[in-house]
Amino acid sequence: MRSVLSSLWARAHQPTDAAALAAFRMLFGVLAVVIPTRFVAEGWVDRFYVRPTYYFTYWGFEWIRPLPAPWIHGVFVAMAICGALVALGLFYRVAIVGFFLLFTYVELIDVTTYLNHYYLVSLLALVMSALPLHRTWSLDAWLRPRVRAATLPRWMTWLVRFQVGVVYVFAALAKLTSDWLLHAQPLQIWLGARMSTPLIGAYFDRIEVAYAMSWAGFLYDLTIPIWLSWRRTRPLAYAMLLFFHVATGTLFQIGMFPWIMSVAALVFFDPSWPRAVLRVLRVKSEAPSIEATVPRFAGGRAVAAIALGVWCAFHVLMPLRAHAYGGNVLWHEQGMRWSWRVLCREKNGSVTYRVRYRGRRFDREIAPRDYLTRDQEVEFSAQPDMILQLAHHIAGEYRARGETDVEVRVDAWVSLNGRRMARMIDPDVDLAQVEDSLLPADWILPEPAGPPLDVATSALARIGER
Repeated sequence: MRSVLSSLWARAHQPTDAAALAAFRMLFGVLAVVIPTRFVAEGWVDRFYVRPTYYFTYWGFEWIRPLPAPWIHGVFVAMAICGALVALGLFYRVAIVGFFLLFTYVELIDVTTYLNHYYLVSLLALVMSALPLHRTWSLDAWLRPRVRAATLPRWMTWLVRFQVGVVYVFAALAKLTSDWLLHAQPLQIWLGARMSTPLIGAYFDRIEVAYAMSWAGFLYDLTIPIWLSWRRTRPLAYAMLLFFHVATGTLFQIGMFPWIMSVAALVFFDPSWPRAVLRVLRVKSEAPSIEATVPRFAGGRAVAAIALGVWCAFHVLMPLRAHAYGGNVLWHEQGMRWSWRVLCREKNGSVTYRVRYRGRRFDREIAPRDYLTRDQEVEFSAQPDMILQLAHHIAGEYRARGETDVEVRVDAWVSLNGRRMARMIDPDVDLAQVEDSLLPADWILPEPAGPPLDVATSALARIGER
């Protein structure tokens, strides 16, 4: 074992060309400019962070609050400036840490804006904060020659590859379900809604197309890190990756996800791939000479190695936590976020609150739209923890008006992957007395039994049922 660890340590610290990580830094910086710029240009800053009067918080981050306008707009401008500095490699350490803090702050403001790929952006920014990616092809290296370096230890590339590879592996495992593989759901639903797509839309009502795409998506997520890591298959694998992301981005309108994953996948390439591109463009760029010097495993380096091991273990265990709750995570949502379950469920919900106070015999019905924007209502209606949060907010409002003995119950009906609508939350439970926690929620009812319905039947079910 000692021999194996020594060999792994030596290989991890083998110097490699820093060109690939420098190119990754620059491309990531470009994305870090584009993302906040889109939010400002499209008016999404006002839509998601100014107009709402209520925001759903993450467990443990209830203290996060949005800044008022125009300060929240300034956050997005500052974020774009940080991204530009990262791309240029100017004041890199300050810029990447600043981008991580600003971007993560915005993502923590409201749970309804959660996206898997934005979670990945935060993680990559945090990883980059610990790596000296400004030592090559940067203004920092030009202005301060003492920070310049043509090589970086191999473990830095491994770490970024791990962070990207985890996404694909767990996205594949999330699709290892009967809904996805045996019933082609939710792709049947999504493709049926896109039959107006030019040229190919006419084929989307064919069940074999939905099955083919379901299995192709599963196999793609499961194997693409392998094909990208193997030199012989890498060019074809990356071409397939680009086709996959362009197709999914066109069909499903998933924002920056295709661009983020297309850039992130480049970390699987050879460390000198940017120099090969420059040679094709007839730009001279010589690869550095590699001297195999390995630092001794001691002191601070041992602590750093342990920290890396803990980091990697955390990101393997975090997506697996959903299995500790039992049941179907796509239904009860406990352990759903931060687990890379990408594009694997379609949920529609209808929620009505019933409030009783001062021992009155009748209940007052309250619609969520009285508190939420349309965007928030769509996301919240099928997620139990957000339904619980709004119930507490409603109870708090009544207590603030002097009402006593406030009880809040809910009629929450949800359809999962085309199934008939079913109650998701026990209507007899007073949610005002339930505290959110990481423990299993016994107030969430079990998922409905049986397979999903076909597209035509499920469409009628959603129309005809409450």
